Amino acid sequence: MSTANRSIWRVAHGRDLDLTARGALMAIINVTPDSFSDGGLHATTEKAVAHAFACVEAGADILDIGGESTRPGAAEVTPEEEMERVVPVIEALVARTDVLLSIDTYRADTARAAIAAGAHIINDVHGLQREPDIASVAAASGAGLCIMHTGRGRETLSDIIKDQFFFLGQSLDIARAAGVLPQAITLDPGFGFAKETAEENIELMVRFEELHRFGLPLLAGTSRKRFLGTLTGRDAAGRDAATAATTIALRLKGAAVFRVHNVAINRDALAVADAMLATQKRLAEGVTP
Repeated sequence: MSTANRSIWRVAHGRDLDLTARGALMAIINVTPDSFSDGGLHATTEKAVAHAFACVEAGADILDIGGESTRPGAAEVTPEEEMERVVPVIEALVARTDVLLSIDTYRADTARAAIAAGAHIINDVHGLQREPDIASVAAASGAGLCIMHTGRGRETLSDIIKDQFFFLGQSLDIARAAGVLPQAITLDPGFGFAKETAEENIELMVRFEELHRFGLPLLAGTSRKRFLGTLTGRDAAGRDAATAATTIALRLKGAAVFRVHNVAINRDALAVADAMLATQKRLAEGVTP
């Protein structure tokens, strides 16, 4: 087992998230008609807000609000349509809760509008490399920044970890050049994003600890991914137990934040993993109960 990265994640509007003692849960709020698992279920502002509050009640630390599906083959939406979907949800949540809000986008204009509406974190599945100006938005606003690895649309290195350092190294160069502080950054290795086979994703899990060489908190996004369906034979809606299993495994390997559909089952999984880590720390320090 490995202890998690210890840090405070600095985010916009003078807020932060303590990642020292327990894993944090980022709930997926898809305001989309075509996401792979829950497309259409929360596609209106009212339904998205209701689902968001259910996730908070279940224990979510962050609500990650997205207006465009990232599943393979999904149609792109216009920036205007994306903002029309997500900004009213953010505004409604800011008026009624102080939970941290994340905007799931690669577009600088959408990120800027979301932060102005009250969001705290930018979650970019293209690792700042689709619209690099999004890093400047993060720097200017003080937003937390989640930078994800992806292999889509490019040639990848044969070694899965070397490709993480190659791609995310470029992303971090963009962030530094824009003036983003290290305390604002969390990295996501991008499970399922051009990791085409179950074997590739499992290798990434097994070797997850190697990513701590970045010296930054790590986010895990395995929730209901296709590789879990390959392993279990279940469709997307039936993969929550397998997701929780990966949550425990990756928490013990040092992941700090977990992006999930089902908050409750993953909160229970983290309670087990965090208890194990606390006991491991106590035993290592020679402290008796």
